[in-house]
Amino acid sequence: MGKKILGITMGDPASIGPEISLKALSHRDLYERCAPVIVGDARVLEVAARRMGSKLRVNAVESVSEALFTCGTVDVLDMKLVDLASLAYGRVSAQAGNAAFQYVKRVIELALAQEVDATVTNALNKEAINLAGFHYSGHTEIYAEFTGTRKYTMMLAHDDLRVVHVSTHVSLREACDRVRKDRVLEVIRIADQACKKLGVQQPRVGVAGLNPHSGENGLFGREELDEIAPAVEAANAEGIAASGPVPPDTIFSKARGGWYDIVVAMYHDQGHIPLKLVGFVYDKAKGKWDSVAGVNITLGLPIIRTSVDHGTAFDQVNQGTAKEISLVNAIDYAVRLAENQ
Repeated sequence: MGKKILGITMGDPASIGPEISLKALSHRDLYERCAPVIVGDARVLEVAARRMGSKLRVNAVESVSEALFTCGTVDVLDMKLVDLASLAYGRVSAQAGNAAFQYVKRVIELALAQEVDATVTNALNKEAINLAGFHYSGHTEIYAEFTGTRKYTMMLAHDDLRVVHVSTHVSLREACDRVRKDRVLEVIRIADQACKKLGVQQPRVGVAGLNPHSGENGLFGREELDEIAPAVEAANAEGIAASGPVPPDTIFSKARGGWYDIVVAMYHDQGHIPLKLVGFVYDKAKGKWDSVAGVNITLGLPIIRTSVDHGTAFDQVNQGTAKEISLVNAIDYAVRLAENQ
């Protein structure tokens, strides 16, 4: 039918995932861009729809081929994993963790079997999936294992600000040890390819330093001299327009100003903090979030995976106030990547 089929995980059933899934799929224009199917539990979504006062109809299916892909009807590949009588909303539990993990595993299988063109994930809770016996630090590591991927990285995006990471879910001490020429060069290559897949013809890659002022020629550390600069030089020799190491306290302002199409950050918080500063907007006067935007994308996989850039937000469950903008943005990115695949 021409539209890309997207498999969207429901996320932790005790979280805001069900609510924002329904809100996102209530956007009529979304169905003009893609064919979405939720991987989750139909009964959880039915309860969420009633609590929201939504008129959306939940259509439980056993295979993607049974989906209707019609606005007003939410197709759900029903995995029947949740016991509603014992589901504790807004709390960490092994039951919810197991369900969230199984949704992710199933959507990966669908993508590998080419039954969906791209995957989009709602948030899961790391403590919950570990309670359920699945010892992963996040979605990225689950995708890497079940797709057999060794070289991968996380990209965050908000509008035209894009960031990839040399390391993510490790301690800060270990993150410093992971700043090595080969890994930095690998991430620069992935960043360059990611921009091309998004339609940027000649990407400009800004590479952040690790230390204050990018080390001041070795005064504050030698990682820039010994590892990062040699990686940038090697990338340039391959024809990649990479610049750096650029001091971390200015590189993101430059990227927002149009100097770079993507930034290579050296560790998790170096990249996450600036993205969430611009994407997460809290209205102090109203006492609520006006916007929780941004997209998380795993690069280097044989399948497409985009995600919301926020957590399970247990404190907002069943209040009807959760914002779906991050999920809508993740869906849009998944469509763009699938169309350029």
